[in-house]
Amino acid sequence: MTIFGEEEIGFKELIDEIKETTLKQKNILTEIKRLYGIKHLENEKIVSQQIRELTIELKKLNERIPKILDSFVTPRILSQSILGESKLLTKKEENFDELEKETIKRLKKEARIIKKEEDFKKVVKEDSYAKFANKLFSRYSKKLVEKDSFKALQVDLEKSNLMYLFPTYISIILFTTLLAAAAGLIFFIFFTFFSIQPSLPVIKLVEDIGSRALKLIWILIAFPIAGFIISYVYPSLDRRAYEAQIDAELPFATINMAAISNSLINPVKIFEIIISSGEFPNVKKEFTKLMNHINVHGYSVVNALTITAYSSPSKKMSELLGGLATTINSGGDLTKFFETRAETLLFDYKLKREKETKTAETFMDLYISIVIAAPMIFMLLLMIMKISGLGISLPTSTITLMMVGGVAMLNIFFLIFLHLKKTD
Repeated sequence: MTIFGEEEIGFKELIDEIKETTLKQKNILTEIKRLYGIKHLENEKIVSQQIRELTIELKKLNERIPKILDSFVTPRILSQSILGESKLLTKKEENFDELEKETIKRLKKEARIIKKEEDFKKVVKEDSYAKFANKLFSRYSKKLVEKDSFKALQVDLEKSNLMYLFPTYISIILFTTLLAAAAGLIFFIFFTFFSIQPSLPVIKLVEDIGSRALKLIWILIAFPIAGFIISYVYPSLDRRAYEAQIDAELPFATINMAAISNSLINPVKIFEIIISSGEFPNVKKEFTKLMNHINVHGYSVVNALTITAYSSPSKKMSELLGGLATTINSGGDLTKFFETRAETLLFDYKLKREKETKTAETFMDLYISIVIAAPMIFMLLLMIMKISGLGISLPTSTITLMMVGGVAMLNIFFLIFLHLKKTD
């Protein structure tokens, strides 16, 4: 057995070095993807230069991995253990000494970790919708990006939680509009030849097709316009939702940062601790961007804080990072700064929660009045009109269908409205 001593130490160093290299590659790829999204803003030349520098660094790291592997010959028994093969030893385990048994346990643990990572990679699937949209409209989307036709959309997309490059999302908008137009054409053809009625048969053939087609021509226009508007507005809605999630976590994250800063450690370590804690997932994403600016780009702490504050979707996060950059630059007291900001953010958080509680009570009263009481009164009125023969006399099935459809539409309206209020 030769799985101890210098060979075992060398193998551990090999694994650590490969992990470190791949982590750097991952950070560089994440930053390149983000830079491509802002390439067509004001400082295009600077961003392009940064992309070229990162690409060169990535190539160097890619060339480094084969050299690392060539510098160390892995013993056969180690490679078999990591791959998880069943027959990896030539003698029974009870004949091993304590050091060998401990080494085998560690290798089995590493094999399980590798298997979990492989299973995780299998679960992660690529966005086939975006991929197909790119195949169809990538040329047109690049032309639109070059013409700066969607500047406002680009800002919303960069500040949202959507992981799309700007040209890719333009392709998605065009593809969604095309699908909406196809759906509109299908509906137009169907309702031109058929009509839906509350009584049996539910679907009935239309006699006057010409006049019916003229009445429904608006479907061919409304569907693609609706598809375009929805896909265009979605990044702004996602940005507002992401902003609300950050604002909900920020007061408590700031309290933790104030407590950590009492130990007088480097400000960068404060962000690393918040990221590693995993308690604030949305704040973690913004702090990860900040750490990428420092570790990958090599910016100073003040410059990285300023850039992250500019790109953050949350105004409160921007104010916090901007104020922190000023405090560090002027040599101020970080603990006092974090404590003051934590008090302000927590006070705003409580006020917002009280406002949301009162708003929820108001909507509850409106819901009871409009969705529960009003349909019952309206249905009772229609039944009285039917029995007495006054006004419009509708069949019972028609009245039932009207009530069910009306209540369903009102519920959908309230759900959409509450969702929009939640993202404010």
